[in-house]
Amino acid sequence: MQKSYQKILDRALFKIKPKKSEEKHLTSLSQRTLEITREKAKKHQAKAILAGSITRSTWLPGKREFDVFVLFSPDLPENKLEEYGLLIGKEVIKQLKGKFSVEYAQHPYASGLVEGVDIDIVPCFEVESAEKIKSAVDRTPFHVRYIEKNLPSMLSDEVRLLKQFLTANKIYGADAKTEGFSGYACELLTIRYGGFLEVLKAASNWKPGELIDLENYYKKEEHNQVRKNFKNHPLILIDPTDRNRNTTAPVSVEGFLRFKKLAKEFLDNPSEKYFSEKKSLSITSRELKQRQAQRKTELILVKFAPPKVVPDILWPQLRRFGERMQEILEETKYEFKVLRRDVYSNEKDLAIVLLEMEVNALPHVQKRVGPSVFDLNDSKRFLEKYKNPLTGPFVEGDNWVVEVKRKFITAHEKLVDSLKNDAEISKAKGIPNFIAEQLTKGFEIVGNEKILKLIKKDKIFGIFLKSYFEKT
Repeated sequence: MQKSYQKILDRALFKIKPKKSEEKHLTSLSQRTLEITREKAKKHQAKAILAGSITRSTWLPGKREFDVFVLFSPDLPENKLEEYGLLIGKEVIKQLKGKFSVEYAQHPYASGLVEGVDIDIVPCFEVESAEKIKSAVDRTPFHVRYIEKNLPSMLSDEVRLLKQFLTANKIYGADAKTEGFSGYACELLTIRYGGFLEVLKAASNWKPGELIDLENYYKKEEHNQVRKNFKNHPLILIDPTDRNRNTTAPVSVEGFLRFKKLAKEFLDNPSEKYFSEKKSLSITSRELKQRQAQRKTELILVKFAPPKVVPDILWPQLRRFGERMQEILEETKYEFKVLRRDVYSNEKDLAIVLLEMEVNALPHVQKRVGPSVFDLNDSKRFLEKYKNPLTGPFVEGDNWVVEVKRKFITAHEKLVDSLKNDAEISKAKGIPNFIAEQLTKGFEIVGNEKILKLIKKDKIFGIFLKSYFEKT
């Protein structure tokens, strides 16, 4: 390894490796929690295991959290799994003198805060193989066992470096908002390539549709079919515990390309800056005015309170809602044009679909081109439909033409008309369910002139808007 790399990595590792006291506290608490959980689980013929980065010492400082999975017989009814899982979790947190709450994933599970550490007690089924799982959480024990067996302790810090590199550049996390790399994916990549720098070297040369198969489940001649099975996945990292699962399925095309770019940049010009999160600034009123003057576009924001759903449901629905709004505006009969769109939410009381309009306002008159005059049946229908046009009917070439009064002059008018319906009509128009229901409680269409007020109210929105204009 070149000295320039080694010194930088050593300094980065010094900052991101947990202190001995923090590690000792977390290790001690996790072992106590595991022992108590095992005792409680025995009453229900269940087992308990530790899960997450704590089991392989790849966690980052400040990540004061761990999971304990309670493994029940697959013959147990699902409602009983939930009942016993919550009961065990509540008893464990209570015995540890922590604060208890119920969280929801595919199953409800117990979450607690004990001595400043977040602890999740998660019930799952102990199935024979990851291909027989009943819910997503059932595969976690297989991941734990695989990593414990295949990730040597000497690579733990290499995983930490990779996690911090991704975290600092906002592509760490397989959640629906981030669309990045999970901790498990980081561990698998480190196992596959043998170290942090080796992962970067490989990533800098990845092509869209890159296929990584640690267990060699697929022969080379099968790779094209595998890519078809995972169509539009930029990176295919076959789960070594389940040949039918892509571990990096959450990674977006943008996240994939950003990682490639950052990997190459670091290798060419190594620097500690790649491990430090950059301070994000909110757009200023001056910057916003400059952008608006430079671009000569109109920003339209559909603003509403987000539905009370978990983030992994909210973000895909927000993105689909934005896509649907663009489709509606750009329908041939309306002729508006969206330059670009994005979505934002603080996940509490504000959700926004941003539409930057290339064509935001249109003339009152609209041209309708009809069928050929030689198509008698269609001609008759067209002329009956437009009996009282502003101009026409007349002929251009051999097609009938009329000029009519446009129904919607601005994109604002069209959006209001499309969103003011009841939930069932909105759903029928393709607006995602939770958002369709939320819109009935109220929404606002915000134009250029009111955006500054939003920025002053929500600084994170200002950061989002700055990054929107500085997109690379």
